[in-house]
This record gives sequence, C-alpha cells and structure tokens, in this order.
Amino acid sequence: MNKRNVVFGFLGNVLDQRGKGRKRWGRWRPTVDVCNHPELPVSRLELLYKTCDKRLLTEIVQDIHTIAPLTQVNPVEVRISDPWDFEEVYTCLLDLAKSYQFDAEAENYFLNITTGTHVMQICWFLLAESRFYPARLLQSSPPEKNTAKAENVLSVAEEHQHLCSRGQVNIIDLNLHRYDQILTRFQQYASQATELLKSGIATRNQHYNQLITEIEQVASRSHAPILLCGPTGAGKSFLAKQIYQLKLNQHQLSGQFVEINCATLSGDNAMSTLFGHSKGAYTGAITARSGLLKQADNGLLFLDEIGELGLDEQAILLKAIEEKQFYPLGSDKLVSSQFQLIAGTNRDLKQAIAAGKFREDLYARINLWSYQLPGLAERKEDIEPNIDFELARFAQEYGTMPRFNQQSRSRYVNFATSATALWTGNFRELTASITRMATLATQGNITLVQVEDEIQRLQRHWQQNTSRDALIPAELDEFDRYQLEKVLEVCRKSRTLSEAGRYLFAVSRAQKQRANDADRLKKYLAKYDISWEQIKN
Repeated sequence: MNKRNVVFGFLGNVLDQRGKGRKRWGRWRPTVDVCNHPELPVSRLELLYKTCDKRLLTEIVQDIHTIAPLTQVNPVEVRISDPWDFEEVYTCLLDLAKSYQFDAEAENYFLNITTGTHVMQICWFLLAESRFYPARLLQSSPPEKNTAKAENVLSVAEEHQHLCSRGQVNIIDLNLHRYDQILTRFQQYASQATELLKSGIATRNQHYNQLITEIEQVASRSHAPILLCGPTGAGKSFLAKQIYQLKLNQHQLSGQFVEINCATLSGDNAMSTLFGHSKGAYTGAITARSGLLKQADNGLLFLDEIGELGLDEQAILLKAIEEKQFYPLGSDKLVSSQFQLIAGTNRDLKQAIAAGKFREDLYARINLWSYQLPGLAERKEDIEPNIDFELARFAQEYGTMPRFNQQSRSRYVNFATSATALWTGNFRELTASITRMATLATQGNITLVQVEDEIQRLQRHWQQNTSRDALIPAELDEFDRYQLEKVLEVCRKSRTLSEAGRYLFAVSRAQKQRANDADRLKKYLAKYDISWEQIKN
C-alpha cells in the first residue's frame, strides 16, 4: 500500500505573495510549488497561518486547488505574536504535535522549512530531530529560470499548472544511519572520545572497555551526576579528569575542574570548603570565602570519597544538586552555581545508608549513572599497555624516555600479571613502581637487576600489609577469610566497637528490640581469639 504524503508548513507572507493576477503563475511561490510535483504528490497540506494573513490564505488555497485538485489543504490558525521569539514558536509547534493524530503506518510526513522565519525553521528541525514530529524536512528552491510557455489550447487548470513556475524539492532525512559517510564520521568521533577517556591506553579488558564506552555516551549526552565506585587507586580521579576534558572539548563546560577528597573534611571546615562562608561566620573567618561549589560554576566538581561527608553537608549538597543554589555558612543570601557533579567512593553506600551515615535521597540523586571500576588485579591483561603509558608519561615529565630491554620487560610483565602480584594499591601502585624503575634506569635502560630489585620491593610491601592481618588464622576457609578481612577493615576505620557494630549489623539491628551491636561483634571476633584491643594496637 502506497503511503499518503502529508506536508506541514507555514504560509509565507513574502514568498507566497509574489505576483498579482495572471502574472502570479509565472512566479515561484513555495507553498503552491510544493503541491505541484508529480514525483511527490501531496495528499494533505497542513498550512499554518496567522489571522492577519487570511486574504493571502484564501488565494493560495484556491491556487493549490486549481493545479492539484486532489490535494486537501487544511488551514491551521496559529497564535504567534512574534515569529522571531524562539520560546513562543517552539511552544506553539510542540503543542500542535502533541494534539495531532499521526499515523506513521499510512502516511509519510514532511516539514516544509522553505517558508517562515529562521527561528521557525530551527524549531522545525529540533522537533523533527527529537521525533515529536515523525517527519523528514522538505526544502524547496526556485527554478534556475522561468521556462513557462503557453502552448496549444489548454484547459484553465492545465494552463495554470503549465504556467506555474516549478522549482526543485529536496528531502532532508535526519536519520543519520541512512548516511554511511556521516555515520562513519560519528563512529570515528565516538571512538576518539572513548580513547580520550582511556587516555589513549590500548586497554584489553572487555568489561572495562564496555564500561568506558557507556560512560562516553553518558558524558556526551547527559548533565546528570555520575557515581564512580571502586577501590582506592582504581582510577576514579583520573577518569573524572578525562570526563571533564571530554565535556570541555564538546563545549558543554566553560569552567574549571574542581576536586576534593571528602575524607579530609570535617566540621565547619567541611561546610566552608564546600559551600563557602561569610565574613565572621565562625571563629577565624576573617574574610569571606566562595567555596568549591562556586569555584566549579559552569565546570565540573569531583567529590572523591563522598561517603565520608557528614549528614549536614549531604543535605546542603542535595539542595545544590537539585536547585543549583545553596547558602554559604553564616549567610542568608543564596548563591548559584551551575556545576556538574562526579562523585567517587570506595565504600558500599547502601550499607552506609542502612547504618544511618548516608542520606538515601542523596544516594538516589547521584546514583542515576553508577559505575564500578575494577581494581588492577581484575584487569591484569591491561597491565602491559599501562606500563607503556606510564613510561610515556614519565618521558613527557622528565624529558627522557626510559626503556626495558626484552629480558627485563618480559620478567616484569610476567611477574606483574602473575597470581602472586597482589597490587593492593591498584593503578596508583603500578604508577609508583614504573616511576621508581624509570628514575633509577641506567642511561635510560631499565635492566634486569633493577626489575628484580623492584619485584622484591613490591613483595616486601605486600608482605608487610599482609602481616597486618596476622590476626587471621592460617587454617581458614576462603569464605571465612574474606568475611573476617572485611570485618577487620571496618573495625580499623571505626573509633569504637559500637560504631563498627552499627555499621556491620545495620540491617539486622533494625529487626531487634534491643541493639546489641558491640556484643555481637565482640562474640564474632572471639571465635577467632581476636580482641578489640589487638585490632587497634
């Protein structure tokens, strides 16, 4: 079944009014012309007009009926007082789209962008691109010269159709997937953007590559907060800086990159650092301070270890994210800041919510786009390309390019990717390792001896860290070991036994009539002959 062609367009009070009497048939008039193409027969013309153009409307409708009697012209009166007012025009066309009964299975839709102001043309484009109108754009142009001549004896309708100055009609399809060359360019651009996020490192881990591809799409298309989760040293701060650079390249941002580790903030200092303060807001506040959120205006704010923020700071941060406004400490005047937020954490924020240490509404706001960055031990196939990246970075900073020989490189890579390489400090630890060898390289050559020394250094470091868990019995199932390691980690971060218990038993404690977190934790540790004093000492 052939689909019907339906055209939307504005009545042009300049171009459509060219010529008087019989002479008008020799003039190119875009609204009449669009209905005069046998290769694109118009079944229905939705002709938008203003009240003041009714006389012209009557004439144009009559002329269309003369040359295209099968075309149904449907006049649509629009109330646009200023055709150059973007908001007024866009709202009018959007309202029309919402009330219109589109039937894409039976009809093809076109938006005639030839007539109307440039603002009207832009609005047609935006509404087609966003699919509020399931249409293609139609652009007509006048003929190169008027070749209309009266020949033989024709009926009035035939004569008018013959004399009517016919131009050319071009269809613009915004479905870029139909244009191979453009699509290829877009794919190349997306690939370049992804490479930027990876800083040009040829990563091989499939999961990580897929993760970065999605982050690139989100960063390019969304202004919403992004939450980066993962262990310390997994690259959260580095990735946040690359996202900022990507957005800067795409002209999404004009401000600066502002970074803070929330674990370093506490009390009035936290409030002042983040939100600023007025003069005299607290003892020592000699002058006013703008705060990091204001510094990040039109830029990107990276809050690392956001789980360490106090509840008061979390409440103000939530308001600032949602409303882009907040009160500095000691001030009654709102401050505005159009910042984009990336948050980082190595904590399980859901557990922190259950323990009452993190606001659930803030978590919901920053968790729209959440990504778990794997540690280096989970991406060992990416160690070798990261070695090359670190050597190149060292060369850029110090002006000399250190190199492995084949034997020393093979030895280091084999060790770094082995099961005995723990990489507890993740990529930060790998960076330090390469930097040490590059610094000690003899005339730029990293020898096998230097590699062996570095391997021993790393092994001693990991052994020292492991000795911290000498409290863990040697004869222990892996399941129990992992559980006990996590408990000891929480205990070391907590100030008291009760605080550690509240965090560890946050869910189950709510089901008990009496909270006995400290006692439960004490009994758990006693199973392994471990006391609170041993942990803290």
